[in-house]
Amino acid sequence: MKSAYELAMERLTKTAPAVKLTPAQKREIAELETRCKARIAEREIAAQPQLAAARAAGNEDKAAELEKQLATDRRKAQEELESKKSKVRGEAA
Repeated sequence: MKSAYELAMERLTKTAPAVKLTPAQKREIAELETRCKARIAEREIAAQPQLAAARAAGNEDKAAELEKQLATDRRKAQEELESKKSKVRGEAA
């Protein structure tokens, strides 16, 4: 008797079979992820002094605006990463 998990995985495999990636594609995806993480870290490091200065000056509106911009930058970088990873995966199909 199969568990509910096993049955669900069978149905999932039938509707969307797993894509096999080549070692080169895996390396390229890993490199894309590393670059994205580095870009996000770079932006966070660059924003820290501005954020600290805004908070020290008691300007919470400016600090909130900087945090919002940082979150937007993170989201854009993630979206770009997912787009590039999809292209790499598409080459396998």
